[in-house]
Amino acid sequence: MTDEELKRLLEAQTERIEKRFDDVDKRFVMIDQRFETMDKRFDAVDQRFDAVDKRFEAVDQRFEAGEKRSATMDKRFEALDKKIDDTAEQMRREFGAVLEHFDRRFERFAEALALLDEKVDRKTAAIEQRMDLGFADTQAMIKFSHAELDRRVRFMEQTLQVLEDKFATLNTRVERLEETTRAEN
Repeated sequence: MTDEELKRLLEAQTERIEKRFDDVDKRFVMIDQRFETMDKRFDAVDQRFDAVDKRFEAVDQRFEAGEKRSATMDKRFEALDKKIDDTAEQMRREFGAVLEHFDRRFERFAEALALLDEKVDRKTAAIEQRMDLGFADTQAMIKFSHAELDRRVRFMEQTLQVLEDKFATLNTRVERLEETTRAEN
């Protein structure tokens, strides 16, 4: 594998990881939207409590007026008081149900987040393992190339030595021939 191929492989892996993180970001956006929906629901509950508070204020005013009225008015206030208690109890139950619902949703969110974290850890480990294998392959190729180059250099050195020896032999022969030719002249 060449450096360029390794580089392309790493870039592809990086792109896949970035794509995964984009998906995770999208999921977080969806979760944020869900939280916004929950905020709206809480705002609605707050409005309902404000309405209940206003109703309580109205009842308080009625109680003050009722103290001035006769015993029959006391019975009406008792009926109204019961109605308010029932409404408050109903509101508590509804609020308790809403809280339980949100608790379950938060638990599911925490579980989903834990699963996502585990998945990212597994993917990261797999990528690291692939990278380690790729590095090991690259190192093996470098060692093989180095051994091959070393073998070729040794062969070239041996060939050079043989050629130098032949040249020296030829040079010696030429010198002898020249001496013989000089001696004959």
